Amino acid sequence: MEMHFATLWEHISDTIGDRTAIIHGDNKVSWSDFDDRAARLAGFLSERGHGVDCKAGIYAYNCNEHIEAEYAAFKMRGVPINVNYRYLADELVYLLDNSDSEVIFYQACFTDRISEIKAKLPDLKTFIQIDDGSGNALLEGAFDYETIIAETSPMPRIDRKWEDIYMLYTGGTTGMPKGVMYYNGEFAQSQFASFEAYGISPLPTNLDEAMAAIRKLAEADALPVTLSACPLMHGTGMWGGVFAPLSIGGTVVTLDNSSFSADELWEAVERNKVTNLVIVGDAFGNPMLTSLKKARDEGRSYDLSTVRSMMSSGVMWSHEVKKGLLEFADMTLTDALASTEGSMARSMTTRENIEGTAEFELMDTSKVFDENDEEIVPGSGKTGLLANGGRCPVGYYKDPVKSAATFREVKGQRYSFPGDFATVEADGKIKLLGRGSMCINTMGEKVFPEEVEEAIKTHPAVYDCLVAGVKDPKFGERVTAVVSIRPGMSADEAEVVEHVKARLSGYKKPKNVFFVDVVRRAMNGKADYKWAKAKVAEEAAKIGVGA
Repeated sequence: MEMHFATLWEHISDTIGDRTAIIHGDNKVSWSDFDDRAARLAGFLSERGHGVDCKAGIYAYNCNEHIEAEYAAFKMRGVPINVNYRYLADELVYLLDNSDSEVIFYQACFTDRISEIKAKLPDLKTFIQIDDGSGNALLEGAFDYETIIAETSPMPRIDRKWEDIYMLYTGGTTGMPKGVMYYNGEFAQSQFASFEAYGISPLPTNLDEAMAAIRKLAEADALPVTLSACPLMHGTGMWGGVFAPLSIGGTVVTLDNSSFSADELWEAVERNKVTNLVIVGDAFGNPMLTSLKKARDEGRSYDLSTVRSMMSSGVMWSHEVKKGLLEFADMTLTDALASTEGSMARSMTTRENIEGTAEFELMDTSKVFDENDEEIVPGSGKTGLLANGGRCPVGYYKDPVKSAATFREVKGQRYSFPGDFATVEADGKIKLLGRGSMCINTMGEKVFPEEVEEAIKTHPAVYDCLVAGVKDPKFGERVTAVVSIRPGMSADEAEVVEHVKARLSGYKKPKNVFFVDVVRRAMNGKADYKWAKAKVAEEAAKIGVGA
C-alpha cells in the first residue's frame, strides 16, 4: 500500500490498538478508538458528498477533537486546513475562501464568529460544532461532533495516493497567509526519522518495517509520550507535537492553550509521564523555567524523571534558558531551525554540551547559497540564504509566482528558500542571522533583528525583547529595541546598549531601548514584528528621534 498519514495510522491502530493515542486533561483515547472516531467523522463527510481533495478547516484550541478531525480528513484523502483561532471575521473569510474549504470543524466558543461569516462563504457546505463546555447552543444548520460519531458508521478503509496533497497555512508574518503544499506520502515517510532517537536502525522504509519497529518499542515500553505545549494550528505544534510521535506509535498530550500555564504543563508532565516536550523558544521556555524555580524556592519540585527531550522550533532559543532548564532535568534540548517551508538545521544541547544561541549544524540536505547560487565558503564571513534540499514543498497553493521564487532548482537539486540568512563558520556550523524581510538597513549596513535580540537577551536582567527599525533621516533606519525586564531586576538603556557593544559590531547596537511590561508575541511564541515596529516608532516620536 502507498504511504499516507491515514494508512500509516490505520496500521498503527491495528498493531497497538489498546495503547493510548491522544490525551487531553482526563480524556484518554486509545489507538483503536482514535481510528474508529476519525472513521465515523470521515464517513459522515463522505455521506454529505465530500471526497478526495476536500478542504476541511479546523478552528479549535488544542484538544483531542482537533487531532481526530485532522485524521478524518486524511482518511477520505482530504486536506485538513489549520485555522488560527485568533482570527476575526475578515481573516477567517480570507483563509477559508483562499483554501477552498468545504467543511469547518469549530469549537462552540467560536459560534459567534462562524455565524458572522457563514453567508460570506457559499462554498462552505458543512459546519461541525465541537462542544467545549462554553454553553453555546448548536448553530442553525450545523452538526454536533459527538452526535455524528454516535450515529454514523465508520467509513470503510480505502487505497490512497502518495501524491495526495497535505497543506499547512503559514502565519502570514510577511504577507497574507499562504498554503504550503506537500505530498502526503513523502511527509508521512519522513516521520520515520523519529525512530532514530529510539535506537531503531536502520530506519524503516515501508509500513511492515515500521510496524515491526513499533512492536519492538511497545514491548520495551519505550513508545514516546509527547506534550505539545504550542498551538496545533501551527507547524511546530502539529508536526513536532502530533505527526512525529503518532507516526511511530506514540501518545500525544495536549493542554487547554487558550492561555498558557507553565504550572499546568509540569503537572501534565508528571501525571502522564511525558517523555518529550515541544515548545517555541523562550516565550514558552522562560515561564517554564520560572515555574520550576518557583517550585524549588517553595521547597517542592516537579517530577521530570521521565523527560528525555525538549524540542523548540520557529524561534531561536536562548542559551540562558536552555542552561537553566538543564539544571532541573538531564535531557537533550533540540533547537530546530525550520519553517513551514522546510527543516534546515538543528542544535543539540545537553548538560555536557551547551551550545551557544543561534549556532546550528546544517542538515545533510541543507546548504547556504549566495546571490549567484554558489555555496558559501565556510569561514569566509559572507552571508547567504539558507536552503532546504530535503523534504521540499510542492509549492504555495494558488500562487505559482511565489512558488517559483521560493522553491527552485540549483544545479539539478530542488531546494526551498524560506528567506533566512546565515553565515557559515570555519567549522561548518551556521550562525543564523534572521529573516531578510525583517532586515534593518542602517547607514548602508544590514542588521538582522534576531542577531541583536539574542545579544540583548544574554543580559541577566532581560526577560524578552524584539528589535525593529525606525525611519531616520541620518541613518536611514535606527536599530531600536523594546525590552521587558525580569521581576525584581533592573537595567537602563545605557547598560543594555553597552552590553550589546561588547558582543556585536558597533553599528548593530540599538540606538534606543524602550522598556515595556510585556513584549508582545503571537500565541505560538513567534515575534510580533508588526507590533514591535509600531511600538518603537511611537516611543521614538515621543522623544523626538527618527523621521
